[in-house]
Amino acid sequence: MIPVQKYLSLIKFSHTIFALPFALIGFFLGMQTDVITDTHTLLKLFLLVLGCMVFARSAAMAFNRYLDRQIDALNPRTAVREIPAGAIRPSQALAFTILSAVLFIVCTWFINRICFYLSPIALFVILFYSYTKRFTPLCHLVLGLGLSLAPIGAYLAVTGSFHLLPVLFSLAVLFWVSGFDIIYALQDESFDRTQQLHSIPVWLGASNALLLSRCLHALSALCILAAYWVGHFGGWYLVGFMVFAGMLIYQQSIVSPRNLSRVNLAFMTANGIASVVFAVFVITDLYFKL
Repeated sequence: MIPVQKYLSLIKFSHTIFALPFALIGFFLGMQTDVITDTHTLLKLFLLVLGCMVFARSAAMAFNRYLDRQIDALNPRTAVREIPAGAIRPSQALAFTILSAVLFIVCTWFINRICFYLSPIALFVILFYSYTKRFTPLCHLVLGLGLSLAPIGAYLAVTGSFHLLPVLFSLAVLFWVSGFDIIYALQDESFDRTQQLHSIPVWLGASNALLLSRCLHALSALCILAAYWVGHFGGWYLVGFMVFAGMLIYQQSIVSPRNLSRVNLAFMTANGIASVVFAVFVITDLYFKL
């Protein structure tokens, strides 16, 4: 029997903090439409949306670790991960992936018909990402696309329909995640070259990769500003935007092609603060206008 903490480490459960706050934004935006007013129903939906987030991300991360196990074993930075280190067997990781994927689909079944019908597409996107660095440097954008489904999915769970506002938040996530994943990939540029793996740093070089990352983060900020106008938000939203934009600027300022010592600080701390604080201010703005 494998301790639960080894599975949590396998899937980097703490990284759920990146997309989950944006899923909550999508959920509370949906609540503003008054499509569902029953408190019991909303609570059930909230728990199901949380389940979808956890199970979808667990499936994606476990599959990534399963598929990359031989590559990870060759990379000194990743050789300590659970599968190459022998803490979890590949068959166990694959079984965990399948179980998580099934539970994700089950959750969508109990939400509504459109979420259930779209669940295979969502699974395809998040699982397909693990293959992409084998043939395209645009793998970072595919990762961003996978996480960007969170706001739209949560909004669909409540309303059963699409709307421009959650799409703008999803685009913000797409550009934000793609940008910081490029920064994270700088650590493996040399290794990826030797293994003929694809990434933006390998394709463009470290300096140009960082420049592209900054452009993507600028696009993310613009999408959040566009959402401000479309959603008719108030002052709390702008405070949240300033914190989010400030964290983007901060993480870009502490990483350079010649100094990657603070990549993890930029990756985890700055982005964790950015997503959580922004979501708190957006949701506050929905109920208490400043």
